[in-house]
Amino acid sequence: MGRPDRTGCRCLLLLSLVSIWGVSADEPPPELPPQDSWGDLWLVRFILNVGGYGTILLPGFLLIRYFKRSNYLETGRGLCYPVVKSCVFGHEPKSLAPEETAAAPRVEGDPSTAQQALKLLFCAAGLQVSYLTWGVLQERVMTRTYGSEEGSPGERFRDSQFLVFMNRILALTVAGVYCSISKQPRHGAPMYKYSFASLSNILSSWCQYEALKFISFPTQVLAKASKVIPVMLMGKLVSHKTYEYWEYLTAVLISVGVSMFLLSNGGGNRPSGVTTFSGVVILSGYIVFDSFTSNWQDSLFKYKMSSVQMMFGVNLFSCLFTVGSLLEQGALLEAVHFMSRHPDFAFHAALLSVCSAFGQLFIFYTINKFGAAIFTIIMTLRQALAILLSCLLYGHPVTAVGGVGVAVVFLALFLRVYARGRMRKKGRKAADTPVVQKV
Repeated sequence: MGRPDRTGCRCLLLLSLVSIWGVSADEPPPELPPQDSWGDLWLVRFILNVGGYGTILLPGFLLIRYFKRSNYLETGRGLCYPVVKSCVFGHEPKSLAPEETAAAPRVEGDPSTAQQALKLLFCAAGLQVSYLTWGVLQERVMTRTYGSEEGSPGERFRDSQFLVFMNRILALTVAGVYCSISKQPRHGAPMYKYSFASLSNILSSWCQYEALKFISFPTQVLAKASKVIPVMLMGKLVSHKTYEYWEYLTAVLISVGVSMFLLSNGGGNRPSGVTTFSGVVILSGYIVFDSFTSNWQDSLFKYKMSSVQMMFGVNLFSCLFTVGSLLEQGALLEAVHFMSRHPDFAFHAALLSVCSAFGQLFIFYTINKFGAAIFTIIMTLRQALAILLSCLLYGHPVTAVGGVGVAVVFLALFLRVYARGRMRKKGRKAADTPVVQKV
């Protein structure tokens, strides 16, 4: 596939650039809150957050180097030995049978088709309710004011990192309870290895929340739905992968659909170029960090572990990083004061965390019972419904051309699922695996 492959890659690159230009040109972002100081700039907050994580990562890195160089595994003694061994060295070597943890369907042993249909309906309803509610609340918290109904102008909540912390601490609790009451494989991975996926995960979540200050929720959903484009580009340019023609076709359709949606919206209300460019940069950061999280988690599954153990390990470090950074910046106390002033915000933040935590459990259960293809179809439907719900609740304008663009994007996503399923039935391996949506 020499020359056609290169031509397809160039077309894909051009169309993806058109999509990005569409974002920066015409799509009106939400009205931004006034910025009182340089500390309100998103780039400054990002640097401060990363600096806070560094104060935990650097001492941890030095301790790990010390324990490994001092041959602590053979010479260590005392009460701290089991903790150090678990965190730095782990308990057993990597599994040679990664298929034990692969996300394969588990439908053969169930007694009846009716029960299977009920389980599928339960999974679909759980995923839709969890993530549609999560999406609506996410936009409400980040783009609307609190307290304005009492006659005052109201105030907005600005600290995306606190919302990430709220989500992660509840997810940690749910995963911990699940692991304690259910049988899990013996854990073998060194605990510190979760910190890399945790760091990229909290940064991608921060970008996801922060982007809503600069672009609309439908734009964010479409950008996430079109992640297949940079994934294919990266695979072609870095790993020299080859792709089937149907993969190029669906990627081109996604690019065309995204461009139609973005270029058709905005009208005469033209936004600030700086504002919209910030949204593009933050969304790009989300895609980069989220892609790293998926790849690093895949490498960790070479150890014998369940998905819920992975959830526990990643969220454990996420809580450590975020609470440390919030305390260093004094933002944790400010967020608590904001919650005390606005009980409705406290309710929204708590419900946001509940939806995030239980949504992750529905993800694991659905993939385990029905496979990644069924899960991808359900989540693609969720993305389409999320755009519709956001437009109805928050009044995002969508022209006829924009509506056609959204339909083209989701038609292309369904075509990818269908074509991948046909290839697997023929015994051929698809060029890339389905992407698991993460929060």
